[in-house]
Amino acid sequence: MSEHDIYSKIEQLVATEHKLRSQTEAGEIDPSDETAQLASIERALDQCWDLLRQRRARLDAGQNPDDAQVNSVEQVEHYLQ
Repeated sequence: MSEHDIYSKIEQLVATEHKLRSQTEAGEIDPSDETAQLASIERALDQCWDLLRQRRARLDAGQNPDDAQVNSVEQVEHYLQ
């Protein structure tokens, strides 16, 4: 996945997040459904940002950024800050 593709995916996820929030405010979606969907979107965003960081680190190290792999949600969510 290219950097452009990752940014496109991030934009799509953010747009979906905004749509969900608007639908909840309008009473079209139950808040508990929104919460579950938002949690899924946040995990996918975390994976995208992690993949971008990996690509940039590989590039800085003189390696091929296309060799970066999407890490599992479990791995990304449990990084130490």
